This record gives sequence, structure tokens and C-alpha cells, in this order.
Amino acid sequence: MRYIQNQIKLGNISTSESELKDALKAWIAISVAFAIVMGSGLSSFYTRFIIASLTVGMGFLLHELGHKIVAQRYGCFAEFRSFDNMLLLAIAMSFFGFVFAAPGAVMISGRINNAKNGKISAAGPVVNLGLALIFLTLAVFPLSSLLKTIAYYGFLINSWLALFNMIPFWLFDGYKILRWSKAFYAIIVAVAFAFTMANNLAIFKL
Repeated sequence: MRYIQNQIKLGNISTSESELKDALKAWIAISVAFAIVMGSGLSSFYTRFIIASLTVGMGFLLHELGHKIVAQRYGCFAEFRSFDNMLLLAIAMSFFGFVFAAPGAVMISGRINNAKNGKISAAGPVVNLGLALIFLTLAVFPLSSLLKTIAYYGFLINSWLALFNMIPFWLFDGYKILRWSKAFYAIIVAVAFAFTMANNLAIFKL
């Protein structure tokens, strides 16, 4: 099976050549899509690609890595797999000015209860909030125009990703978190909402 081939150990994390290739593919495709949708008004395509890869691409992949690490701590098999058709769709849609991004997901198998499933699901949005806080802290310092733009998009996009994934139905993280802990769900939503509303802070002004 593709899921169990080429296993590689990185510390306490198990991965594979297939997973690393899929992660790289998803990172590049999502970064290209968002670099296109940012428009020519924001410098060159190369600059937009760098900004997108460090904000959107990183946000998506580290979100999935959060799920993977917690799932493996519970003894589950967990590996990221890209959705190739969705990656192509994301790039195609970006030429029309918007992106529907579903780059892939962590495939998890193993015996878990509602509490473990909730914690695995919570890891993704929590990672995004942590990244948003890092970008917010970065913005406090005197930065070049490019770094200030990266800090702004990094904060905004990761805050939005955390909030979006808290939708409480279907396959969204929020549904599984809510089943586990209403209090933890409320905390994540409150922080993500506050971060999302704070994207016009003066520290982001060039």
C-alpha cells in the first residue's frame, strides 16, 4: 500500500517519501495559487510566491502536521496525502481572482475515542493561532516593506484558517472539537475571532 511504503523516522515522527513528496507538492501548488490571486499590484510574481509560501503554504502544511503529530502520539497511523485534482482546481480558480483551497488531509487510522479525536482535531487550529501570534510579534519590530507584508499576511491568513476550521459540522475540525469539549471549542473560536478582527492594527502599517 502507498500509505506504508518508504517509512522514515524523524525523531519521534514517522513519515515517508510519499508523504514528503505530497507535502511539497501541496505547498508549491497552494503558494502558486495565492501568488496569482494576490495580483500584480504586489510586486513581482516571485515576490508574491515567497510571501504566499511563508504564510498560506506554511499555514496549511503546519496545520496538517499538527494533526499528524498528535495522532501519532496516540499510536495512530497518520500521513498527509495531497488531493491532486483540488490542487489543480485551486490554481485554475486563482486566475479568476479567488481560491478554493483543499490541498489535502492527514489520513489517520487507529482506535481513538471522542476525546482523542477532539485533541487531534484541535492541534491544527492551535498551530495556526501559534503561527499568527509569531507573525504578530514579528510585526512589532522595525521591518522592511517585504517583511512587514509577510507579517501582515501571516497573521491574517493563519487567524482566518484557525477560525474557518472551527465550523462545527461535517468534516471540519470544529465539529470534532465541539463533541469533545465545548469549553475548548469556545476558547479557540474566541481567540481566532479576536485575531481575525485585529488585522488592521497600526503595527501592520508600512
